[in-house]
Amino acid sequence: METTKNTKRFKRIYLIPAAVVAVLAGLQLFSEPIASKPVTGHMDEAPAEVLAILQRSCYNCHSNEQQLSWFDQLAPASWAVKKDVDRAREVMNFSEWDKLSSGERTGKMYAILNMMQAGKMPLREYLLLHPGAKITEKDIETVKKYTLSLSGQQVPAKAAAVTTTTAAAAVPKTWPVSPNGVKYTDAFKQWTVISMSTLFDNSIRVIYGNDIAVKAVREENFFPWPDGAIVVKAVWKQVTMPDGEIRPGEFVNAQFMEKNAAKYTTTEGWGFAKFSGQKLAPTGKDALFARKSCISCHRQLAAATGFLFDVPMKVNPKSLTEKIIAQ
Repeated sequence: METTKNTKRFKRIYLIPAAVVAVLAGLQLFSEPIASKPVTGHMDEAPAEVLAILQRSCYNCHSNEQQLSWFDQLAPASWAVKKDVDRAREVMNFSEWDKLSSGERTGKMYAILNMMQAGKMPLREYLLLHPGAKITEKDIETVKKYTLSLSGQQVPAKAAAVTTTTAAAAVPKTWPVSPNGVKYTDAFKQWTVISMSTLFDNSIRVIYGNDIAVKAVREENFFPWPDGAIVVKAVWKQVTMPDGEIRPGEFVNAQFMEKNAAKYTTTEGWGFAKFSGQKLAPTGKDALFARKSCISCHRQLAAATGFLFDVPMKVNPKSLTEKIIAQ
């Protein structure tokens, strides 16, 4: 009798691992490989130290040059890996850097730096199995220095006099339109200022809202923001005067967010646009630019306020938390 029990126990010890192996082997039949795509262009203009950081921490998802570990290629983990890579490539692909304009490359580097500084990239779950991809403070400073150099930004220089330029100077006779249909308008200059901010590039940013947006702010109606709300962030370079006073200098761009849930279904109901320089040149080659360049950061960093950055301090943190929990 004792021998029979030992035999059954012995069989169970080996049967369970065998069953697990069999299940895992069966799952591999449903594992779809990551699509192989060509490398059309590298970041040849980036310094070697910047490229090394990006290759170590970003390329496994944001490129066509994956160097996956064996456990990344085993189902069911491979399913999540493929999903992340497909989504990451759509947002930004370092292996297709040649397809981006100079302005788009600068915008991508700003987005990269924002995500690194916020600790959102690389993803925490990715770092659990790939600790070597962790971004250090030194890495951030290296990427920051390069990013600022792309737009000619340096430590603010002191000046004896500053001529502040705005989007009103030398504007075109007809207002430009972004590839996704968002139209520029100078009407925002008469709207209410709902917030102000600055950024690591030492810029000054003033955020304006139309009547619908202002009402939403007052009522904390962010879940979702009402259709028709328009928010504009006007950006100037920051200049330090000899006496230490900081003033806006050269106009950089005007960034529009227009809420239309039916029209902008792939970007959380927001239409994004950016009009740069005195000619107010719209960003993007096609209507997909916002899905690739804008909404990814807003989803990661501003979901708590309806995907809008710099919501005024008027918002009651307690009531806001309650609304988030209720969603």
